[in-house]
Amino acid sequence: MSRIHEALKKAEQERAANQGGSIQPNFAMTPVADPPVFNEGAASGVSSMASVGMPALGSPFSIDTLLARCPQMEWKPDMGTMLFMNGDDSARGTEEFRTLRSRLYHLREKMTLRTLLVTSALPKEGKSFTAANLAQVIVRQHGRRALLIDADLRGPRLHLMLGTSAGPGLSDYLQGKNDEFSIMQRGPMENLFFIPSGTGIEDPAELVGNGRLKILLQRVEPLFDWIIVDSPPAVLVADASLLSKACDGVLMVVRSNSTPSDVARKARLEFPDQALVGVVLNGTSDETAPYERYYYESSYQKKTIPTKA
Repeated sequence: MSRIHEALKKAEQERAANQGGSIQPNFAMTPVADPPVFNEGAASGVSSMASVGMPALGSPFSIDTLLARCPQMEWKPDMGTMLFMNGDDSARGTEEFRTLRSRLYHLREKMTLRTLLVTSALPKEGKSFTAANLAQVIVRQHGRRALLIDADLRGPRLHLMLGTSAGPGLSDYLQGKNDEFSIMQRGPMENLFFIPSGTGIEDPAELVGNGRLKILLQRVEPLFDWIIVDSPPAVLVADASLLSKACDGVLMVVRSNSTPSDVARKARLEFPDQALVGVVLNGTSDETAPYERYYYESSYQKKTIPTKA
């Protein structure tokens, strides 16, 4: 067992102790791979990250460290799209997200699945809406912690939905300007943490492909039950494909009566078969909603399962 793995395992044990001595039900412990070995040319990037106060790679973080260093923000969420922040547990769509949450936990019993990329074929299909509400419904279960990351550096929207600032954020971390905790924030919803997109940049694809996102995920993963990553659309730019390499699985969002079938198929081909864990159908009409609010396609079941409202 490597020293990195031992450190991360120790962090998990500390977390379990803080939660009463045991991991939450349905939570599957999985080994964390060692970080990639950097060549000499990449070493300067690691050094610049260390210069902003980051601990040595692989150092364990505790929940106390997370709570002490992650700033509390006054979010002003959009109550029309943030379904679990308005106090109405029976609002349209809430039950569908609970079912999606349950299906993802079932998949976790069969595969390593803690970091999930949420994407779509085209813009305005509901990927950010899905990512944000999925993170919210996860933390509605007692003791669950979720980290929501806005990795759509081209058209970020999550900070607008949550009613908070866009920076500092992910782009600042990827450039070595900030550490994990200075880009992470939390709002009024207990156990929900958020990394916004950060300062605007000109070359998002080069930045998301520099390998630092994987380092970020490996460092903070032991602190969370789920990490949900919102990415740009998969067809128009290469970002989603690059981001998926740092995640355990991909959830694709398509919009009912909007996403062309050939475009959806093209987006599907951007990811390996084993990476795509499901498809969410968004924006169905009132007439079809009881039967088609969303479909969930498991890469293990090889079929589409309709879920009633």
